[in-house]
Amino acid sequence: MGETIRLTSADGHAFDAYLARPDGAPRGGLVVAMEMYGVNGYLREVCDAYAADGYAAIAPDLWDRVEPGLALPYDDIGSARGKALCKEADWDLAVQDLAAAADAVRDAGKVAVMGFCYGGTLTWLAACTDTFDAAIAYYGSDMCDFPDRAPRCPVLCHVGDADTAVPPDAVAAFRARRPEVPWHIYPGVPHGFDNHTRPARHDAAASRLARRRTLDFLARHLG
Repeated sequence: MGETIRLTSADGHAFDAYLARPDGAPRGGLVVAMEMYGVNGYLREVCDAYAADGYAAIAPDLWDRVEPGLALPYDDIGSARGKALCKEADWDLAVQDLAAAADAVRDAGKVAVMGFCYGGTLTWLAACTDTFDAAIAYYGSDMCDFPDRAPRCPVLCHVGDADTAVPPDAVAAFRARRPEVPWHIYPGVPHGFDNHTRPARHDAAASRLARRRTLDFLARHLG
């Protein structure tokens, strides 16, 4: 269903993105911001699934500025490398690359951004710009470090209350500062619960519920 295309960011940086378009008329565009593990099979499946629901879904390679095509394994070595990359990442450049991805699907109509883990934080930062019409953040690892940013579009957040990367006290502090941002909190669910390729973390019931809520949110704000 999907293909790899080439994008150019505002600073002239050229990079790859995975694009999946619906078979029929699109309901809108959806930029999918990756986990720290890169644009891998899981993320492409996410794009394909939302394309099947009518959205032109695109996942930009946000590690391209470091190592094009980098897809890290779901193991201790991959996690350590991903965390190191996140610490060194330039948030503003990554948000700029998300904007380039949004431009690529603007012909589909209104555009939302949705991200997981590292991409969940970027989703929040991108929601605080004028680029997107809606935003969905799944367990943004560092999102709670940015409560002073103000969203400029509707935002929806998903997190489990057993998430050690986004602990409940950090979520509570963020919500106190940003009461206008709705969170769905899933009991007993860990970080990364949507990722079915990681059985130790995946929670099928929470994943289905979060996806249904996300589709309802997209229908309200995109079409």
